[in-house]
Amino acid sequence: MIWKAIASAAAALALTSPALAQDKPEAAKVSLTRLDCGTVRVNRLNAFSDTEAYPGQSRDLTVGCYLIRHGDQLMLWDLGLPSALKGAALAATGDMSASVTRTLVEQLAELGIKPEDIDILGVSHFHFDHIGQLPDFPSAKLYIGKSDWDVLTQSPPPAFVDPTPFAHWISGGGKVEPVARDKDIFGDGSVVMFDMPGHTPGHHTLLVRLAGRGPALLSGDQAHFQENYDSDGVPTFNTNRADTLASFGRFKALAKNLKATVIIQHEPRDVGKLPAFPKAAE
Repeated sequence: MIWKAIASAAAALALTSPALAQDKPEAAKVSLTRLDCGTVRVNRLNAFSDTEAYPGQSRDLTVGCYLIRHGDQLMLWDLGLPSALKGAALAATGDMSASVTRTLVEQLAELGIKPEDIDILGVSHFHFDHIGQLPDFPSAKLYIGKSDWDVLTQSPPPAFVDPTPFAHWISGGGKVEPVARDKDIFGDGSVVMFDMPGHTPGHHTLLVRLAGRGPALLSGDQAHFQENYDSDGVPTFNTNRADTLASFGRFKALAKNLKATVIIQHEPRDVGKLPAFPKAAE
């Protein structure tokens, strides 16, 4: 009897209260656009395997950055190679070299977007090919894995990390939110940073749910190319092997359970999984 009384009261309240009776607000429209953030020529691919899987091999890797529209808010995921590498020649000697064809600012201008229009920056981790153009977007709020942020803000920082692109945020000039675990960026489940340490201490991947195409999982550097992904390969420069393998397990389970399109950000063969710039996936 008491539950019937509660149900009747709730129904009556819904009928008399517009705030309770109205439908939920329409979900924000989400789109995903791939931006070209350069090329890395790897002359010693074996560095990407701590089990010596690629002796004598070399490969060109893409550098993908991504524009996410969430309603009227704009987010960039990963900030690519430094603009100073625009037009640089790729070399056949040395461990690796890198080059940029067009900067993020130039590509965004083609979409009618100015640097100050970007609301949010999300970075998968602190390596140079994912943070190079951060300084061009000082008004945006930065999201980065807390364990990576802790490394960047050590005094002095370790030799293997360059905090210079983060100087604006480290100094307090920009807003930053270190992400300790997972982070639902907009609070509606449409764009989620997943904590997947191993490549770096605070490495994250990104889920983007698209109404028309379904979920997309952006790899960060969980894997660098398809063979590396298929074999759960661990680069020699990863910070923790066990964490890397655990993160592979989580990433692949998410991809399976969500029926997500996996986009390996450095894999040239995955570029075609999204529409060619300037078109967006929706």
